[in-house]
Amino acid sequence: MPKTAIEPSAIRLHGLTMGTQWSVQLDAPLSAQACTALQADLQSAVDEVDEQMSTWNPTSALMRFNAVPVGDWVELPHHLLRVLQAGLSVSALSEGAFEMNIGDAVRAWGFCSDPINLAAIKSASAAPRVPATQALLLDVSAGRARKLAPLALDLSGIAKGYGVDRLAETAIAHGIAHALCSIDGEVRAVGTRATGAPWTVGIDAPDSDIRGSHSVIALENAAVATSGDYRHFLTIRKTRLSHTMDPATRAPVVDAPASVTVLGPSCMMADAMATAIMVRGIHRGTSFAQKHGISALLLSRSGENRRIGLFRGPEQVSN
Repeated sequence: MPKTAIEPSAIRLHGLTMGTQWSVQLDAPLSAQACTALQADLQSAVDEVDEQMSTWNPTSALMRFNAVPVGDWVELPHHLLRVLQAGLSVSALSEGAFEMNIGDAVRAWGFCSDPINLAAIKSASAAPRVPATQALLLDVSAGRARKLAPLALDLSGIAKGYGVDRLAETAIAHGIAHALCSIDGEVRAVGTRATGAPWTVGIDAPDSDIRGSHSVIALENAAVATSGDYRHFLTIRKTRLSHTMDPATRAPVVDAPASVTVLGPSCMMADAMATAIMVRGIHRGTSFAQKHGISALLLSRSGENRRIGLFRGPEQVSN
């Protein structure tokens, strides 16, 4: 007789998105039919985010908006507007450390679909630039946006976090009460394990050669996101260059932490805040996190690490 349900802890759904893999671990019994339906809806949710926000796809809603003339009101899909609104909020709060109008620099440095291009790097560095907070006008209630200056928007510091939130929202809509959702290391817990224990998530030690965990944290209805230089980076003249861009120089950040991990209620905001703290560096990033009550773990290869808020120790954290 075929099984009608899968045992708790045995359900792991996964698929491809944003050039990497998404996964959802369920800690509850689910019928085979319900499992198939959930898999399809989870894939559809992250496909929607990718189709709207990808910088690799020239026909994405984001790239089409980048190409429209300045001054025209343009209808934008709900999810893209939601992320742009959050991005503007983090940009203002971080005093520009998180910046979306830097897509040309990201592409020039080879972190998009094009190889590194020295001429494009010089052009991106020299071009006059207006921050997105001044150049982008949103009318969320009407579902539209307008550019007040040229924009090359890039959402790589926030879109994956939002994709994780969409996985979580989709699972919740299916009545799932115990799940762990992730995309490329960005994680959000839906509830607890079925036993009532929190989900446990490892934070990588920032070493690209030998993978291991620096810390293990406990999550319950919370999200965690990490920005670092050990997964996506360039090496030029033996110098490691992070994929995180410094809006001030329009080049990869230097003297930054090896990684920044942020806890928060949503993965979208944790992702964006981790990016902002990474750009600000160990000392200014620590001050920013303390000022705004952000729970963060900053790791440096020099050993100059910082723990703020719920990150009280290297073994466990709960929310």
